[in-house]
Amino acid sequence: MKEVILMKKILFMTNYPSPYRVHFFNELGKMCDLTVFFEETPKEQTHRDKDWFCTDYTNFKAVFLKQHKLKPHKVFCPEVTKYIKKGYDHIIIGVYSTFTAMYAIMYMRLHKIKYMISTDGGMAKNGKGFFEKFKKFLIGGACGYFSPSKVSDKYLNYYGAKKNNIHRYPFTSLYRKDILDNPLNQDEKTALKKKLDIKENKMILSIGQFIHRKGFDILIKSSKDINDDIGIYILGGEPTKQYLDLCKKYNVEDKIHFVGFKTGEDLANYYKASDLFVLPTREDVWGLVINEAMAYGLPVITTDKCVAGLELVNSKNGKIIPVNNVKALSLEINKILSLDDDSIRKLQEVSLKRIKKYTFENMAKVHMDILKD
Repeated sequence: MKEVILMKKILFMTNYPSPYRVHFFNELGKMCDLTVFFEETPKEQTHRDKDWFCTDYTNFKAVFLKQHKLKPHKVFCPEVTKYIKKGYDHIIIGVYSTFTAMYAIMYMRLHKIKYMISTDGGMAKNGKGFFEKFKKFLIGGACGYFSPSKVSDKYLNYYGAKKNNIHRYPFTSLYRKDILDNPLNQDEKTALKKKLDIKENKMILSIGQFIHRKGFDILIKSSKDINDDIGIYILGGEPTKQYLDLCKKYNVEDKIHFVGFKTGEDLANYYKASDLFVLPTREDVWGLVINEAMAYGLPVITTDKCVAGLELVNSKNGKIIPVNNVKALSLEINKILSLDDDSIRKLQEVSLKRIKKYTFENMAKVHMDILKD
């Protein structure tokens, strides 16, 4: 039961119902009277697998705004101001850069309505040009900020946020139950490899869309210099011709395995069977797959352009390497997967320890504690 006496009326605005946000809203909605505005429905996210979405809006009021389509995934919902006028204890903007959010912020600034900004992450540009100045207007006008990392703090500072108005929260895609209590041992991993028909002794897992930004080309190129008993499994749908041609060019077609989109128990088994998680991204303002890999006790290698990695990974549970560095990636892969079982176990335990607080339950509690103040 919600405690009516302490219940705050909160409005959260975002672009579409991504599953990790919906789970967070359901947890936050247990502690307040929560309304969430969405600009797009899951059906309109045609580039995403339909099984990716969660449409369980049990503990909050989901409002899908009437929209004017400008172009694919670019909409404008002017009716947002009608709802803002109803009055809320707190208004939180989740994605400030959409036309609707920018319009809402300008309206609230004009009418002296306070708002907060919640960011998953961000990396500052050069500050030049109209939109960069406009970003300072949008971000700098908020009365408070929710930030998941030091990198995001700097981003917000750069665009006008005051340090004492920035509040840290644990950004996640995990429930408490999703995090293992202890790492799997080698016998358990071997059994899962057999179940998944994985022939190699050691297994690297990588997950993401087959787009240039994710850096899978770097991983493919590095595979020519990794040990022969290591297999690389990339989950994310159908590989592009570019990646297939790269595998052929570097003669690593036997080492690289492209696996279709996986969810639920199938995805969990791939995580559990793996010995190392690699995300060779060229830029991720967070990178939730890092959270998920650590929840299964995996050592992680990622780049210095992955904010989740910079926040959660160091030499005690993996390695941060320079972006676009093929040689550094193959070197660190070989180094970690050549460690003895005890050394690997220590890396696994650090990953589990660091990810413990990154749960939906704690994410909601931290938000509510901040809003109460």
